[in-house]
Amino acid sequence: MKKFILAFDQGTTSSRAIVFDHDGLPVATAQKEFTQIYPEPGWVEHDPEEIWSTQAGVGMEAIFKAGLSANHIAAIGITNQRETSVVWDRKTGQPLYNAIVWQDRRTADYCDQLKKEGYGQMILNKTGLIPDAYFSATKIKWILDHVEGARKLASKGRLAFGTIDSWLIWNLTRGKLHVTDVSNASRTMLFNIHTLSWDAELLDLFDIPANMLPEVKSSSELYCHTVGPFPSPIPISGIAGDQQSALFGQMCIEPGMVKNTYGTGCFMMMNIGNQPIESKSKLLTTVAWKIGSETTYALEGSIFIGGAVVQWLRDGLGIIRVSNDVEKLAAKVKHSDGVYFVPAFAGLGAPYWNQHARGTLTGITRGTSAAHIARAAIDSIAYQTLEVLLAMQKDSGVSITELRVDGGATVNNGLLQFQADLLQSDVIRPQITETTALGAAYLAGLAVGYWKDVHEIKKQWKLDRTFSPGIHASETTLLIKGWHRAVRAAEAWAGEE
Repeated sequence: MKKFILAFDQGTTSSRAIVFDHDGLPVATAQKEFTQIYPEPGWVEHDPEEIWSTQAGVGMEAIFKAGLSANHIAAIGITNQRETSVVWDRKTGQPLYNAIVWQDRRTADYCDQLKKEGYGQMILNKTGLIPDAYFSATKIKWILDHVEGARKLASKGRLAFGTIDSWLIWNLTRGKLHVTDVSNASRTMLFNIHTLSWDAELLDLFDIPANMLPEVKSSSELYCHTVGPFPSPIPISGIAGDQQSALFGQMCIEPGMVKNTYGTGCFMMMNIGNQPIESKSKLLTTVAWKIGSETTYALEGSIFIGGAVVQWLRDGLGIIRVSNDVEKLAAKVKHSDGVYFVPAFAGLGAPYWNQHARGTLTGITRGTSAAHIARAAIDSIAYQTLEVLLAMQKDSGVSITELRVDGGATVNNGLLQFQADLLQSDVIRPQITETTALGAAYLAGLAVGYWKDVHEIKKQWKLDRTFSPGIHASETTLLIKGWHRAVRAAEAWAGEE
């Protein structure tokens, strides 16, 4: 019987499932958006039950669309929105509170307090992370402190914490397994990336009981078999956070290789090999993956708002009907005509890490049209990517000559051309841009012998198009100068509070 790999790609705005064949090609895809909950300004939540039901639903739908049964699936690989935190009751399996999403800023003041009290360096040394509301630790603490009875249940060992991968596996095994992998654990601000274990000092700092935490596994091993919702058991054998999964799916397996994923946010990662490097440019050091006994690390620059800016043009501003219309609208003008858009809806990520900055439009005149604003919105994705890439070059000492790109926004040729212009280097789009799901499929397949080794997989990566710089470096210097002015304006607005 011909076998396939099923990848679960549980994202920030939708749950997807993709069936891949032995050549790494997608055979069938199913996707379902789910509710975004905004209880207060700066707060973002998801319903964990809806995440589970949509992910289980699209998993079965993808198998059905491919004309297959569960028996045709050699393994499941899981990749997920990272840092988003769920706390649930081990006895009932019910969440105590909504999932607090990575974009949520409710604990920003507490993170500022940690820095003022001198904990920043200790947290950075152990975790490779900068104290920020982005990560899981302060979200867990918030739930324990604010949900009635939570601390009491935690003291009895009744509560479980998990990032979305843990929550899915708990449900896929009907509560039999509570695990995560090193890549997701490294995003919690509770995990020591040097010892590869939960850190007692950090757990004490955040007042989080160790008994809540999942067991940490490698990114590619046979964890278990499903107990539901499929008619017959399927091995689960790959887990990686979405950005690490995309790095693997892009086959950035050698130190110095870089990818940028253009999703809801934008996330650039560089493979830095088997030793962590501490960033001097406010980038994050994170675990990329662990296969067998070998751990690979990465430098990461996190941009909170990437493709989400297009969703805002659609849902918030109403200047486009569907997301794909943005390229057509932006193409009506040659450039943004001096308009800059800093989409700091959830603060600014790398290299600024300003939790209080807010979205800012500058340079507007009477001649500014919806097309100029659309163009400025797309350009903002490229400007933010440039800043992260420059920081990465500085930290690593490696001159980056090409950037591999993936994610939903890479269908936008205008964005990728402007990105190449700004970077003054080649931007490379592969034929398969669903590299986040593909990375999870590869990790799962390796663990069950579906693919022999990484070298077999590496041969599957194929080029779609290279975007090369089309303007002179002197022009980009002026454009970048304008961007920096706009960012200062966004930061100044925050500083006046």
